[in-house]
Amino acid sequence: MRGDFYKQLTNDLETARAEGLFKEERIITSAQQADITVADGSHVINFCANNYLGLANHPELINAAKAGMDSHGFGMASVRFICGTQDSHKALEQKLASFLGMEDAILYSSCFDANGGLV
Repeated sequence: MRGDFYKQLTNDLETARAEGLFKEERIITSAQQADITVADGSHVINFCANNYLGLANHPELINAAKAGMDSHGFGMASVRFICGTQDSHKALEQKLASFLGMEDAILYSSCFDANGGLV
């Protein structure tokens, strides 16, 4: 019975490959940016990352991230509605509101929500 199961999985994978539906793992050998290099040496435009503006490798953002890790540790552990609002959330919201000439601002709770808001 186990052999039949694995045979079916193998057939399903072969069908997916034949239909162009199988997702090959893309190995990125460069920094995450708009133009990336993949394992075979080709260069492609990266439309699938959250780094839409290509700022993830900007020196000022890297330094700001390092300062944030020194003061708050690595990562938020979860979205603010689960773990709480950090003072850094409020500071960014105040800066955004001021920049936009608004009374207040609120950040999206996750990258997923922000992406949905763009669509």
